[in-house]
Amino acid sequence: MADQKNLSVVEKIKVASDALRGTLKESLQDELTGAVREMDHALVKFHGMYEQDDRDLREERAAQKLDKLYSFMIRLRIPGGFITPEQWITAHHVAGKYTTGVIKITTRQTIQLHGILKRHIKPTLKDFNIVGLDSIAACGDVNRNVIASSHPSISPLHAHIHGYAKKISEALLPKTRAFYEVWLDEEVLVDKKLEEDPLYQDRYLPRKFKVAIAIPPNNDVDVFANDVALIAIIENEKLLGFNVAIGGGLGATHGNPATYPRLATVIGFVPEEKLIETVYQIATVQRDNGNRSDRKLSRLKYTVDNMGVDVFKAELEKRLGFLLEPAKPYVFTERRDHFGWEQSQDGKWHYTIFVENGRVTDDEKLALKTALLKIAETGKANFRFTTNQNLTLGDIAKKDRAAVEAILNEFNIIEHTEKAGGMRRNAIACVAFNTCPLALAEAQRYLPTLISKIEPLLEKYSLQDDEISIRMTGCPNGCGRSTLAEIGFVGTAYGRYNLQLGGDRLGERLNKTYKENVDEQTILNELDGLFARYSANRNPGETFGDFTIREKLVSD
Repeated sequence: MADQKNLSVVEKIKVASDALRGTLKESLQDELTGAVREMDHALVKFHGMYEQDDRDLREERAAQKLDKLYSFMIRLRIPGGFITPEQWITAHHVAGKYTTGVIKITTRQTIQLHGILKRHIKPTLKDFNIVGLDSIAACGDVNRNVIASSHPSISPLHAHIHGYAKKISEALLPKTRAFYEVWLDEEVLVDKKLEEDPLYQDRYLPRKFKVAIAIPPNNDVDVFANDVALIAIIENEKLLGFNVAIGGGLGATHGNPATYPRLATVIGFVPEEKLIETVYQIATVQRDNGNRSDRKLSRLKYTVDNMGVDVFKAELEKRLGFLLEPAKPYVFTERRDHFGWEQSQDGKWHYTIFVENGRVTDDEKLALKTALLKIAETGKANFRFTTNQNLTLGDIAKKDRAAVEAILNEFNIIEHTEKAGGMRRNAIACVAFNTCPLALAEAQRYLPTLISKIEPLLEKYSLQDDEISIRMTGCPNGCGRSTLAEIGFVGTAYGRYNLQLGGDRLGERLNKTYKENVDEQTILNELDGLFARYSANRNPGETFGDFTIREKLVSD
């Protein structure tokens, strides 16, 4: 049992929150500020949102004796990243009505909207509720959005396996009705026994909890970066069950050696009928043993390392009432989105669009947002988000492919996707500035520009078609999964990054710091030399990440 003394402030807030209600209703009625009350600042996360402010305007507003320009980011709960055309249309109109206008596809296979004023939170959530979408548990110390391999062509069993994302999400949802009372104006629950929560109790989890489902041979979800990693085991076109891994997580804190990224450890196999209970009980072990004093050390990865893998596994099996079977063999051969047209085994067609850094908007180069609305209005394609911040227009009947393709061509979406280079199409960046309070450096606003300066170097060494993975985060928190890239950038200060090398192309090896706190010119100079060596000395079929390990540029 974890030490319950010296609880962090957030732990005390959760217990005293009346099942996440806090004083949220009173905060919404306070017109003197665009923020919520201090205690509610922690609680809104459990309802799927973060309070933020425009960091670009902080100094200007402070000089004018004005409060920060507060707004909220709302993230939807979309297990497996699947929504209907009707739901996309709602997202489009909500984004135009209440937000910055940009629909952001996240690395957890959902969408989030920024710039929502406090008075617009309820209208936003009510509009989404009409089409069956919510933001419950999209943030906070609970199970977050469950991700799963997104492309139906990956396996004839894709739909069946993908369905477990929704099942796990529902099994691990908080029982409180606070979301419905606060944001949707439903009647206050009188009999509180109806929301008793055997999983979360009144304290919830020590920190966020993330689950991913991968379908070999494609590790498109970066499965080992998650608290719980589930790997589907298929033999003779039959799903046997899942290998289970625990303790993944990429966040760290600069200057704190007690924090570190970690890949999940495989602990065994469970048949599919035992999967939900296994994930549930992993969460209870974390609930009862996770660190509730220091939030920097409270993720499941630290619990696993503090207890020891074998002790954690034994405790899990005790709670389950059965032993995990030995893990079964599997092989990952790729970690990527399949761009362009592909047909799944059921005859349906799917087109994956390159969406740079997941930002769906209209600009002078591409009217992507308008194009997607037009496609949604036809009702001929579902929308499937990838964990690499791209979008698949899916489940298109053969007779409807031409109509969808015509719209894609009308708005130059196909040309846009095909012209993007190998590195750019595989790039990921977190939001960072101007809204993320944790950001130390730019990410999504800067990475496209940096890639434009790197691409001539790739062409110089005939590497322009090499799909080298490159990722950038504005801080070491790991949202852009930069420590799992062949080339990773972790923000240290404005305009400066740690340059990370040595990740593999399959997501099975972390990278290491190669150069600390470097600026753009140093980055370009270093990559110029590295690409020259790679081009001249690599072995046949060797990837850039493997080359940097073999050449001992960083340690394995």
